Amino acid sequence: MYPGIRMLLNTMNETLKTTLEALSNEVGLVSEERKPVLQPLVEYILSKQRANDPVKLNFICTHNARRSHISQLLAAATSLYADLENIECYSGGTEVTQIHPNAKAALETLGFAFAGEDEGDNPHYLVDLGEANMLEIFSKVYNDDDNPQREFAAVMVCSAAEEACPFVEGAEKRMSVTFEDPKEFDGDEDPITGYVERSKEIGRELMYVMSEVSSRLED
Repeated sequence: MYPGIRMLLNTMNETLKTTLEALSNEVGLVSEERKPVLQPLVEYILSKQRANDPVKLNFICTHNARRSHISQLLAAATSLYADLENIECYSGGTEVTQIHPNAKAALETLGFAFAGEDEGDNPHYLVDLGEANMLEIFSKVYNDDDNPQREFAAVMVCSAAEEACPFVEGAEKRMSVTFEDPKEFDGDEDPITGYVERSKEIGRELMYVMSEVSSRLED
């Protein structure tokens, strides 16, 4: 168990705690083909941590509806689990829609507790990660005022956003860490099962990133 994680786990809901422990046990399942894709994110976080600078990660996809929100919340949770400090996670899109109900349901299944009403075209939620770590979740463009404007990493999680944003103003690092779109499950009889499995795949890779950073900081 990582240093300091016991206190965090004591303040985290049991379902999310179980999810993170499972992801930590499954980092060995990350394929050798994916590790080079994830390496720029490892190196960026590691360099900022060694410099004692805040790590600001903005996960960007087209609609800020599925992968970017899933990545934002799982990156925040896995960084806490790995006992990494000063990591701030954001998300945005090239256009505004809303967090997709299936993505929200899958994240709730994994243990993320959303507070707020499902009202309006773009509802806002608060998600408690434990130890008073709260994230406001709603769909927005990547350069929204609620997101960092400089000294951040633009993490492109879908190829369409990557093509639409060849340049992200203010980003000191832009990297392609694309994930498969859970949208493919929307027509299934039980889409949430597919969304949960895809979210776990994303979470497993982000847990790998955070564990690699934590391990190398200890070297």
